[in-house]
Order: sequence, then C-alpha cells, then structure tokens
Amino acid sequence: MGRTLQNTMINLGLQNACDEAVYQLGLDIEELEEIEEDAGLGNGGLGRLAACFLDSMATLGLAAYGYGIRYEYGIFNQKIRDGWQVEEADDWLRHGNPWEKARPEYMLPVHFYGRVEHSGTGAKWVDTQVVLALPYDTPVPGYMNNTVNTMRLWSARAPNDFNLRDFNVGDYIQAVLDRNLAENISRVLYPNDNFFEGKELRLKQEYFVVAATLQDILRRFKASKFGSTDSVRTVFDSFPDQVAIQLNDTHPAMAIPELMRIFVDIEKLPWNKAWDITRRTFAYTNHTVLPEALERWPVDLVEKLLPRHLQIIYEINQRHLDHIASLFPADVDRLRRMSLIEEGGTKRINMAHLCIVGSHAVNGVAKIHSEIVRTQVFKDFAELEPEKFQNKTNGITPRRWLLLCNPGLAELIAEKIGEDYVRDLSQLAKLHDFVDDDLFIREVAKVKQENKVKFALYLEKEYKVKINPSSMFDVHVKRIHEYKRQLMNCLHIITMYNRIKRDPTKLFVPRTVIIGGKAAPGYHMAKMIIKLINAVAQVVNNDPAVGSKLKVIFLENYRVSLAEKVIPATDLSEQISTAGTEASGTGNMKFMLNGALTIGTMDGANVEMAEEAGEENLFIFGMRVEDVAELDREGYDAQQYYDRLPELKQAVDQIKSGFFSSNEPDLFKDVVNMLFHHDRFKVFADYEAYVKCQEKVSELYLNSKAWTKMVIRNIAAAGKFSSDRTIKEYARDIWHVEPSDLKIPPPNEPREVAEDRTPNGTEARA
Repeated sequence: MGRTLQNTMINLGLQNACDEAVYQLGLDIEELEEIEEDAGLGNGGLGRLAACFLDSMATLGLAAYGYGIRYEYGIFNQKIRDGWQVEEADDWLRHGNPWEKARPEYMLPVHFYGRVEHSGTGAKWVDTQVVLALPYDTPVPGYMNNTVNTMRLWSARAPNDFNLRDFNVGDYIQAVLDRNLAENISRVLYPNDNFFEGKELRLKQEYFVVAATLQDILRRFKASKFGSTDSVRTVFDSFPDQVAIQLNDTHPAMAIPELMRIFVDIEKLPWNKAWDITRRTFAYTNHTVLPEALERWPVDLVEKLLPRHLQIIYEINQRHLDHIASLFPADVDRLRRMSLIEEGGTKRINMAHLCIVGSHAVNGVAKIHSEIVRTQVFKDFAELEPEKFQNKTNGITPRRWLLLCNPGLAELIAEKIGEDYVRDLSQLAKLHDFVDDDLFIREVAKVKQENKVKFALYLEKEYKVKINPSSMFDVHVKRIHEYKRQLMNCLHIITMYNRIKRDPTKLFVPRTVIIGGKAAPGYHMAKMIIKLINAVAQVVNNDPAVGSKLKVIFLENYRVSLAEKVIPATDLSEQISTAGTEASGTGNMKFMLNGALTIGTMDGANVEMAEEAGEENLFIFGMRVEDVAELDREGYDAQQYYDRLPELKQAVDQIKSGFFSSNEPDLFKDVVNMLFHHDRFKVFADYEAYVKCQEKVSELYLNSKAWTKMVIRNIAAAGKFSSDRTIKEYARDIWHVEPSDLKIPPPNEPREVAEDRTPNGTEARA
C-alpha cells in the first residue's frame, strides 16, 4: 500500500489546505510525509495491483472490501553491505499505525488440525485448535466522491484459554508463552515473488485469511435483507447475486473448499446446490505462468492441517473427473492432466486447477498472457468451458501514480485538457493535439528536467555519487528475478563501459543507469545478480576515463515510496523480460504515464502499450513468443552467441576472469555457468538486438525535441492503463455490478438536500 497520508489528502481534496495549515505552523509537509513508514504487505506487482484496485473501486463507488493479513513484519528492508543484499526485519508498526482501527467486536474463530467424524447428520470437524482472527480496518477513500471503503486485515490472536483447557495446568507460564505459536500466523510476510514455497506456516496463513473473511462475508449477508430466513435456516439462493469474491492468484484458493464446508456441513445444503452457489460466487485471476510459481500443496500437509477440506477437495475432484470421463471416455491422459490431484512422487493438490473448477470466470492480466493461459497453461480447461476464460489487462491508479508523485506533470496536463482526466484517463488522448506545440514540448521537457534534478540531489545525498542531471536516466526497477533479465541490462552496461574505454574521444551519450529491486532471501542467483551489478558499478563509477559519461547505481530498498521518487525522473524504462514470462507488468505503465520512453520486449502489457502508442513510439526489440518457442524446439545454445558476438564475449570474459572481482576472481562462476548451460530465459539470444536497440535510444536522446514529442505521444496513449478501466471491466463482465461516478452527498449535509441530489430520491449507492 505504501504511505497513506498524501494519498488521503489528495482523494479528499484537502492537500492544499493541509499544506498551508502545516506551513503556518512552521513545518514542511514534505518532511512530515517522509516520516511515515511504507505499508509493505506484499511482494511486488501482485500486492501493488491490489492497492491500485482498492483505490479504483472506491473511486468508482463500488461497495467493495479488500481482505488480507495484517503482517506484523512486512517485506524485509534491504540493505546493501559490500555489494551484497542483507535483509532486515520491517518493523513497520513500531511507532503505531494511525490509519488502522482494531475491531475486536468482529473477532472470529479459525480452526486447524483435528479430525473428521461422519454420522447420519453429516460430517463434523472436531478436536480442532482454535486461533482468533482480530480485524483491523483501514479506510480507503475514493477520489473526490465522498466514498470511503474498507480494507480489513486480520491479525492472529490466541484464545485466552489457549493451552490451559487441557487439565495440563502443570506449567501455566509455559502455556501463556506458547500463545506465540498461534499468533505467529500473522507475524511475517513470506518474501517470495513468483516462487512457491510449500511451508506449513504459509498454508496456515492462506487458510487463516480465507476462513476469517468467509465468516465475515456470511455474517454480513445474513444480516442484510437478502439473507432472508425461513424461520429456521438462511436461504442462500441469492448469495451469488449479492456477493462476488475475486481470488487474487491461487493464494486464497482454500476459500473454495471452505465455502463448501460451510454450506454442506454447517448450513446443511445439498452438495449440488452448494456447489452451484460456490461456483457462481468465485472468480479467479491468474498472475503467472512460471511453473515454479504455481502452488501445489502436498496432500499429507493438507490432511494434517485441514482434514475436512482435503475430503471436500477429493469429492470436488471425483465429480469433476466423472464429468470429463463422460465427455471423453477412455482418455486417461486427459483425466491425469486435468485432475486437481497430481500423482507421482508426493501427491499434491494443484491449486490453479481447483480455482478453475470452482470459479465461474478465469482471467489473465494482459492480452498476450490471457492467450497463453487459454492456449497453453490451461488448454484442456479452456476447451471444456471456453466462455469461462477472459482477459482483464492490468492498470494503475492515476491518483498515486501521477497526481501524487508527479504534480508538475499533472498540472501541466490539466492546463491543456482540464482536470477531468484524473477520473477518466482516456481523456489523455486529447494531448495528441499538442504533439507539435513548441511551448508544450518545452514545458514537458522542463518538468522532466526538474524531476531529474530533484532525484539527482536525493541520490547524491544517499549514495555520495555525483550525478549528471542532463545524462539519460535509464531505470530498471522491479523484483530481481532471472526472467526479468537484470543480467542483460548488466551486460549492456559492461558493453557501454568497454566502448568508452576503447575510444574515450568518441561521442558518447551520457547515462545514469539505475537498477533496483529486492531478491527473495533464499534465491541465490538473484542475490548474485545484485552483487554483480554492484561490482560493475564499483569499477565503472571509479574509472577516471569514464568520468560523468556513465554512472551505475543500485537503488537500495526499492519500495512504493521510492518508486514515487524515481519514476517521475526516468527517461528510459527497462521492460526486458523474455517474451511470454511477464504476465503483465505494471511498472511499465507507471513509467509511460510519467513521461519515460520504454525499451522492451513484446511481453505482458508492453504489447498493448505498443498497440496504443504505435510500435514506432516504443523501443521494441528481441524475440517474440513464437521465436522463443522456435528456439526451444531447436534447442537454445548459448555458446553460439558467445562465439559470434565479440562484445558479448568480452563482457562475459570480464565477469568470468574476475575483472569486476579482483579479490575473488571466480566469485561469479555460478552466474556465468548458468548463462551458458541452464539459462531458461535466453539472455544471450536477445543481447545483440538489445544493444542495437539501445544505440537507437541514445541517438534519439541527442535530439531533445524529437525525444519529447515521442514522450507526449506515449502519455497521450496511456489512458487505457488506468486501473479504473480495469475495474469497470471486472465489474461488468465478472461481478455484474454497475460502477457509479455519482458523488454521494457528504455526511454533514442535511438529509432532505441529499435526497434532491440523487435520482428519484433513492440513494446513489446501496
């Protein structure tokens, strides 16, 4: 979520008033804003997307809730020591959190372990261990519409009789100390991005958030006029019409068997009725196609922790496979491929398959990704129910990612086309009229230059490196992962360095290359990549022959509040994943909206950015999805590229020989070995095209006016990438609710006046 103060002031229309008031107290609002800790309750794109979605749902007046876990420790703080990443705990609640309100009156029990008893009245889950879920509510204000939604995060608490129930009064002190075991559930965020780690505590976290949330949803449904009771029992027929639950990846997949357990075991609905309601309630968003990221929980673990849920999953699977067998008799291989249970070695539950079978809609997050989901990853399922599969291209909130982080540009745009674009970003297309307006071109360039100067001062303060603010700011910030190919950027840096050294008199377009991002603590290769970048920076930044032509900075502890500083100052955005691996990306959209040009592959949302702006207004290079597939068929041979490309050979030899690590010449042997022998992401295959494309970037940068015109065309084409547009599509195509851009009356306005402001005296929102 990042910081909340400035976003709240902007959405409430109070920023100028607060600025002024604080100024009159002799304080600087920016200094105050810098004191707030980031809420870092997710890993990367997935968590930030949810935050943008919350902002858009409130702005569109949807009655929507964001549910998650109130981690005591969020994503670790990254320190760079001697070029290596070192993790520190993110104690973000140390000074309290003024935005949250604990709601003990809505505390709910969550059960674990135990066993299942079957009887004539049905199944009962007994002898369980109970953990209490305490909700904390954070307000989510819409933009200037008097709507405030809720983000509800659950914290784990031990019941007061924890470990004291069982006549084990022997050690009272130990029993109280053991409360920590239960409360550890919400202690810390697992720091993996795009990687599955099948740990028991992680499964506990996933079930914890799901069980508490579903009870909360059912309580709310029963209290509403829709949860009508026929004297004894609630009628659930209207449940899917009143409730829509979106599964953000498979992490909350246990919600499917949990809702079935509630309906069948507790509410005593017949299976078929319960299953129909469940499927119509859930929809699933897939966020990655990397096999190592797909959740596959061992059956033994689920059986120990959630025995009843395993039985329900088996029953779901049995009926699912019976259905497929009836359609494809004797096709046993299809049954094996489509089963929720993977046999062979340890039996595992394929959570993506569970989500597909248990949902009425499945979507990818960019056109190309949704195509891969439909035709490759979940091909069998899409053939069975083609109407279930959709695309919903990701977006970003223009409130945080333009108004808040780049007020200079936001104001310049408003002068030209008015202020309405903030709620309807498609209006940015009107800027096409000003592509040839010399004054506007100069003003856009001036705003960028001011942002660069400000960020250069920040870098000089933090990193003690002198930055040339007129150099091209070439920025590559995102989680460190092999598929995102920070290594390819690194090879380009070395290539630029070698070119400067070869001919120091030759014209060279000065660059400041900024790379930032966190590596999962257990991801050895990612940590080696960080060390390599820092080792290269050490050599480049201290070579007098290079001077101010080339500087390399590794940006420490990349997070939302740092993104808000670096993105507005960026000239060139690096989006260079191997085609077919980045589901969408959202940083790419933030850079586009803030006046950077993109160098990128035809991957994720880059494809649609090129479609919107025209491919000639992005620097697109490298293999397409088809080329990657072709190369896989032939067999990728890295050696061939090394032998054929002298500059690549020189760069790799320098890494290998210890040119960047003289104290430990074979420090990077694992990296080099990977590049030659098991590089799944084919860095060498795109190196030549990447370097050539970078030459075109430098050439255009020399022509400031032509560069800025291309920037304006990009900003004018960025309208599609608002999360408001994304959420409208979810609302209409999946949730079947109508967004409203009506401003509801403020709470201080008398009731009669309020009724005059809405059609036929009804309220603007239910």
